[in-house]
Amino acid sequence: MMSFKVAVASSDGKYVNQHFGMAQQFMIFEIDDEGEYKFLEIRKNTPACDVGGHTDEAMAGSAELISDCEALLASQIGPAAVNALASYGVEAYVAPTFIDTGLKELAALKNESDISS
Repeated sequence: MMSFKVAVASSDGKYVNQHFGMAQQFMIFEIDDEGEYKFLEIRKNTPACDVGGHTDEAMAGSAELISDCEALLASQIGPAAVNALASYGVEAYVAPTFIDTGLKELAALKNESDISS
């Protein structure tokens, strides 16, 4: 496994508590070969969804913002967003949990898939 970046939809820096389409920011982390992670930056986002729904352009903009990441952790995500992220090669995971827990679980999951492939 090589190190990879993960975008986390969080408003408080502790919990994965944002719906992808409502996220005002993404916290970017890097997970290394040992499963250790470090915080890299916060990227401000224009939420793709509002009261009236979402536009494909706005969804694509949010997906492009984190297109250098391999994965996204969000509290919720819809099918249109999953497809938008997939077009950039970003895997979406619904993980309404502490960021620490979510990153550790993702690192373990990635490590397992490397071993089995």
